[in-house]
Amino acid sequence: MSSTISDPASDGVVRAADGTPLKQRLNRALRREKLRSFLLILPLLAFIVLSFIMPIADMLFRSVENQIVEETIPLTVVALKEWDPASGEAPGEEVFAAFHADFVQAFKDKKHTRLGLRLNYDEPGMSGLFRKTGRPSTKMQPPYKEAFIKVDEDWGTVETWAVIKQASPAYTDGYFLNAVDAHRTAKGIEMVPENERIYLFLFGRTMFLSIVITMSCLLLGYPIAFLLASLPLRSSNMLMILVLLPFWTSLLVRTSAWKVLLQQQGVVNDFLVWIGLVNDADRLIMINNQFGTIVAMTHILLPFMILPLFSVMKTISPNYVRAAKSLGANDWTAFWKVYFPQSIPGIGAGAILVFILSIGYYITPELVGGTSGIFISNRIAYHISTSLNWGLAAALGTILLALVMLLFYVYDKIVGIDNVKLG
Repeated sequence: MSSTISDPASDGVVRAADGTPLKQRLNRALRREKLRSFLLILPLLAFIVLSFIMPIADMLFRSVENQIVEETIPLTVVALKEWDPASGEAPGEEVFAAFHADFVQAFKDKKHTRLGLRLNYDEPGMSGLFRKTGRPSTKMQPPYKEAFIKVDEDWGTVETWAVIKQASPAYTDGYFLNAVDAHRTAKGIEMVPENERIYLFLFGRTMFLSIVITMSCLLLGYPIAFLLASLPLRSSNMLMILVLLPFWTSLLVRTSAWKVLLQQQGVVNDFLVWIGLVNDADRLIMINNQFGTIVAMTHILLPFMILPLFSVMKTISPNYVRAAKSLGANDWTAFWKVYFPQSIPGIGAGAILVFILSIGYYITPELVGGTSGIFISNRIAYHISTSLNWGLAAALGTILLALVMLLFYVYDKIVGIDNVKLG
């Protein structure tokens, strides 16, 4: 012992053999251990940052980013600060002169169409107006106001310039307003006409159908998981293969199969007609609607409910139910009072898994949902790939993420996340 620790009698500090205080040596060893642990998890941390955190941060930024207007027509943005749309008149010659200088440069840089596309999100027709004015702008002579109006009368309207001024700031809340069926006018924030509201309705439909799909998966998955947990190991393994069998088939193939099964001339309708439940002239419409979405997605997500339930039920000892029966409980009482409460963690895990997966699905609703069975995720995909309105898509995605986090918080308060287990 004297070879490793020096005599502390001199100053009261315990030292190592080299004279270094023992506490300092321990702190160094602890720091090295923490550094070693950090280096071990660094690849995983980098993967999470690159594949999860950065895309979410980029989505949040795109939902408010609006720098294209300020960067493309900077002189116009400055000139429009002195113009008030409430005056009821179009801007003066100085604004049109600044806009001409900006527009000609944008046309040379081939940026005027991108700017028109951005403004077209706020006012339909702006994209065509900018394309139409592109080449004539290079031949214009003062007075520029008359020259622009000669190309198209819309340049002389207050609405056109109000849209440009409204989109001038580098950051905007316009995408979020559009995502909740609202827009900003001269009178403030107003809801769009009722016949044009779509996104709030789609959010509500997405929540409703996701809850219905989760409940249908629970109703079908609970007895299957109970059977798997109760059977001998050999039999349960064979049935588990059947549960996992859909994972071996492409999602697109499974969804397309439901189109064949549920269509009016499909297998299900043919069978119902054959047994006499349905007349041939009154075949059921089970595809391109909410029913088709619920059926197809329940089939696809059912294994995600069964697996957590099975893993939890497998840990429940049958002795508890036997003890309840020996004390006089019938089968139902023993199940409801003893077995079911112990399976709630599996229900919680399966419900969260199925709900979160279903709320973001878009392939299956797109193929079997028609116009009445699509989710908000289908509109997000549309704006990303078709309309190229990435700002609105990012705003819709951000609201959907916030909604899921809110529901997760409420679930934690009601059920408790500690009660969610996978086995």
